[in-house]
Amino acid sequence: MRRRPHASVAAGAAVAVVVAVGLAACGVSTTSVTEAEFTNELAIPPLAESTVNGGVRTFDLTAEKGSTEFPGQDGPTETWGFNGSFLGPTLRAERGEKVAVDVANDLDEATSVHWHGMHLPATMDGGPHQMIDPGQTWKPHWTIDQQASTLWYHPHPHGKTEDHVYKGLAGMVILDDDASADADLPDEYGVDDLPLIVQDKSFDDGELELSDDGAEPGMLGDTVMVNGTIGGVQEVTSEKVRLRLLNGSTARTYAFEFPDRSMDLIAGDGGLLDEPAEVDRLRLAPGERAEVVVDFTAGETVRMRSAEVDLGGVAVPATMGGHDSFDVLEFRAAETLTPAPEPAWSPSSHAGDDALVEAEAATTRKFELEEREINGERMDMNRIDEVAYVGDTEVWEVRSKQPIPHSFHIHDVQFEVLSVDGEAPPVEMSGRKDTIYLEPNRDYRLLMRFEDFADSTMPYMYHCHMLLHEDEGMMGQFVVIERGQEADVGVPAGHDGAGHEH
Repeated sequence: MRRRPHASVAAGAAVAVVVAVGLAACGVSTTSVTEAEFTNELAIPPLAESTVNGGVRTFDLTAEKGSTEFPGQDGPTETWGFNGSFLGPTLRAERGEKVAVDVANDLDEATSVHWHGMHLPATMDGGPHQMIDPGQTWKPHWTIDQQASTLWYHPHPHGKTEDHVYKGLAGMVILDDDASADADLPDEYGVDDLPLIVQDKSFDDGELELSDDGAEPGMLGDTVMVNGTIGGVQEVTSEKVRLRLLNGSTARTYAFEFPDRSMDLIAGDGGLLDEPAEVDRLRLAPGERAEVVVDFTAGETVRMRSAEVDLGGVAVPATMGGHDSFDVLEFRAAETLTPAPEPAWSPSSHAGDDALVEAEAATTRKFELEEREINGERMDMNRIDEVAYVGDTEVWEVRSKQPIPHSFHIHDVQFEVLSVDGEAPPVEMSGRKDTIYLEPNRDYRLLMRFEDFADSTMPYMYHCHMLLHEDEGMMGQFVVIERGQEADVGVPAGHDGAGHEH
């Protein structure tokens, strides 16, 4: 895979200014997507096999090199994947289960595996402090204690996350609970309950190319794929289909829609909403997920699209994907469809304990994103930026101060969006979230609670999920400790989790 030359933020801004002269007044795009021929059966990531011993469900993942055949390319493309050549299997577990994952690294360089959206101890989080050396196996374990949701896993090596994700290291995680088990929702995995990992790529002589020449917010590919399938087609056999949408791209933001029908939004990043919400279009930035239910009619063929996306007050939307529109996936409905009930569910038995209450917020923190810094600092692996206390509810006020896209992700917690510029958030931001698109120069107030896990030396991350931004320093670290503890200054050398069983 060809790698970009390292470009500074200033250089990227200069390029944007030059391009803006010719594009600011028109609707053309410099990041357009090539329309695919929809002729290929959609690949469905297999459900990961597991074993249960001593009350612990154990999965096995191996990061490995491989080669993948992509339509339109001459010969196989070198790719990376988990338990295969590209992407990885879907891990599935229930609330209350003890789980473990044996993660082996068969690559020739160190990597890590972060459980994006998961509430778990910092030593099991899979961030840049839990690197796995070549030939080593990492063995994190924890108890699932959060709402039914669609999460994902991907590498998180400091300075190389974009590269590792782009090559193909990513997979989905599905969590179930009592509410999802009893819900009137499509639930047959791969049939009427579909995992959809949407990514954009570019190819050069049949190989993946990662080269943006200083573009913001990173490279935007001209080829869009779902679950690794270009021009994917999914057969529909039910009147209603549940789509678990994951923006697994490194920089591109999508605006998913069906041109002739609305969708029922049923879940965000971190779990089911209070009730279904009808939406016509759904914006997802890198790292964000959502679940929607879509109605189909017997015998029809329809495509899900990504429409031109409102990126907020960015400087030059034409260079940042804002003017791009393209088909993503084709659905072909059978001549006879299985009837399905309207989406409905009851609250989980954990709803009372899970509830977040703004009045209980003990601390308000402010985070400003600008250049490649958060609050004026670039990432330092040996610096603790924030200290939180177990049991505390907090409000984080987050703002992007520059006119380029940012996507803000917090490890360990699921938050609620209290307001955007002092107003109630749109329905698309309701429910629990761990990642949020930041429109420039707008104030986002996020409510969260830190629970269960304390560690004075091992941090969690908060960062921009535009992965070029993350790699170039737009990331900070926080620890969660008990009152009476003191956070250590710096992370002890060697406390990285590589090759160790925790």
